[in-house]
Amino acid sequence: MKKILLLGIIFLSACSSTPQKNKTAYPVSKSLNNIQAQGAGLEVVMYALGLLDVNYQFGGNNPEAGLDCSGMVSFVYKNAVGTVLPHNAAQIANLARPVAIDQLQAGDLVFFNTLGKSFSHMGIYLGDGRFIHAPSSKGKIRVESLSSPYFAQRFEGGRSLLAQN
Repeated sequence: MKKILLLGIIFLSACSSTPQKNKTAYPVSKSLNNIQAQGAGLEVVMYALGLLDVNYQFGGNNPEAGLDCSGMVSFVYKNAVGTVLPHNAAQIANLARPVAIDQLQAGDLVFFNTLGKSFSHMGIYLGDGRFIHAPSSKGKIRVESLSSPYFAQRFEGGRSLLAQN
């Protein structure tokens, strides 16, 4: 039932906005059928997907003004599961426990080195090798693949703030 509900929300949210062409985005399957989430992870994923196409804003911490990567994660976790987080990717990484890439669950966090320093970018893992993030200036929150050349080269690891199964 939860999977069907999640798929319905994804379908409706995909229909509510005009697709944006972005030359720097890597191809990602349009289908999110293989994403499976439950419990708090489902809440995190559903809330995050509701932010698709929200504008990026450096230092942003609400959808109306725009969000940056850690602002998006902080906003989602506060509203989806009541967890208050700092507005800093490296500080969030320090609060979370490491998770092997093959053990990532929907709602876990993924971290990247995009500025030549550890944990300089982050997103929320959706499952099936995909994550949602606030990419950069002039960008919008979107779904990407961990296997895209850009992110695969910069991946630093997964971490979790969710209860262990």
